[in-house]
Amino acid sequence: MVHTCVVAGCRNRRTPGTTLSFYRFPRDPERKQRWIAAVNREGWVPNEGSRLCSTHFISGKQVKNPRSPDYVPSVFTAAPLSPYTKEASACEMYDKQEAQVEAANALLFLQGQGRFLEDHGQIRSQEEPESISSSLSSCDEEDDKTEDGIEEEISLTSVNQRGSPVQSIPSEYEFSLEALKKENMELRESIEKMSLTEASFKNDPEKVRFYTGLPNYFVFETVMLLLVPHMKGDKNAKLSKFQQLLLTLMRLRLDLRNQDLAYRFGVKVPTVTKTVHRIIHIMFTTLVPTAVFWPSRVELRKNLPAALRCTYPDCAVIIDCFRVSLEKAICVDVNQEVASTALTVPAQSTVNELKYVIGVAPQGVVTFVSRGSPGHVSDKHLVEGSGLLCKLLPGDVVLAEHDFDIGGLVGACKAELKITSCSYTENSQSGEDFSLVGALSDQMNIHRHVGNVIDMVKRRYCMLTGPVESPFTVIERTSNVSTFDKIVQVACALNNLCISAAPLE
Repeated sequence: MVHTCVVAGCRNRRTPGTTLSFYRFPRDPERKQRWIAAVNREGWVPNEGSRLCSTHFISGKQVKNPRSPDYVPSVFTAAPLSPYTKEASACEMYDKQEAQVEAANALLFLQGQGRFLEDHGQIRSQEEPESISSSLSSCDEEDDKTEDGIEEEISLTSVNQRGSPVQSIPSEYEFSLEALKKENMELRESIEKMSLTEASFKNDPEKVRFYTGLPNYFVFETVMLLLVPHMKGDKNAKLSKFQQLLLTLMRLRLDLRNQDLAYRFGVKVPTVTKTVHRIIHIMFTTLVPTAVFWPSRVELRKNLPAALRCTYPDCAVIIDCFRVSLEKAICVDVNQEVASTALTVPAQSTVNELKYVIGVAPQGVVTFVSRGSPGHVSDKHLVEGSGLLCKLLPGDVVLAEHDFDIGGLVGACKAELKITSCSYTENSQSGEDFSLVGALSDQMNIHRHVGNVIDMVKRRYCMLTGPVESPFTVIERTSNVSTFDKIVQVACALNNLCISAAPLE
């Protein structure tokens, strides 16, 4: 669009190659009225297309600082100005150079980027103040573009009233600007690394392993795709589906308290509590049946480690027990169930821990997890009420790391119980120390791998090390299972998604 300057007698037009700038009238009523008075056209009112060229400003640019002489156009060769422009005309007592210096330093003071020059006579040359004034005027022009909407600029290089090109920002400001840009980029990268966003996890496997226990983002995304159809799609939810799953895995992985998670995700504690219980239930009903299951005989024998093919070719499962302490002891009466178990305990018995039986395939995959029972319950009663015996087939061999008094129960299923000769040493935190008595070294390696599964699950999800908080031991009416029983099975399911303790051949 071709614009023509509205000043009477000015024939400047916007044409290709021109170095002039054209400015629309300001929106501020008072300033706009002063511009109209400066134009001095009787009865004339500007419209949206009215423009004023840069030759009517002392520095060749409009300035938004009210203390600057270029706040209102003042360079006219026509009729005298109206009374509205008397305030701006007061600066005409200074010469052009002093006016530019005054405008530049006033703007620097307002922006907090400089200070007033007390003595204009100390200026080294005439070009330096012109450079500062022109560059700051250019910054004001950009601000005016933001305020007024669309400002149409003709060329990258503008000129002042003398016709000489406006100089760029001084070198000291350029250095400061570059330093600030670099610092800004570093802060953005630092914030991105510390944030718990989906983007920050995609390319950082170490971060995924630390916060979720899963080996990489691909496995995390697979779990996410499995759970999303069952998660609530509330548009007003404060946490996204990604954040809900991440929060729950962090609760299992690091055993963080609800208050800590509330601070990290910017929500309230009740929101964290509800989210953890809801996502645990979804994983219990969706993920556990998919990842924790009893394999067929064909699958077991197909992937049986070489160390057991000669000694126990019909090995179906290796069983063991583990205990988890309670944060608060529970006193129960006769026939009262504790932590979702159907077994009774003596009158006024105090329960300080829960006991679980776990079944592991020879390849190191968890295939069975019982519900929690009081810690004083015998192995025989625990296995009898766990449902493990229902999964055995005639001819199956059950291995145990220590003496389980369940030989008769296993025999009733026409299966066979074998007690291995290697004993687990609990003095090592890593779970790597085993002693071998009367067995081959290759058998010991298999037993070591399988015996290490329990420790691996506990190390991967610290919440299983206890103590268990009281709200997690309450039995839910709908499922008749406590939340912590669900957590144990979910942790085993997640562990199965990782690399097996005894890799398949």
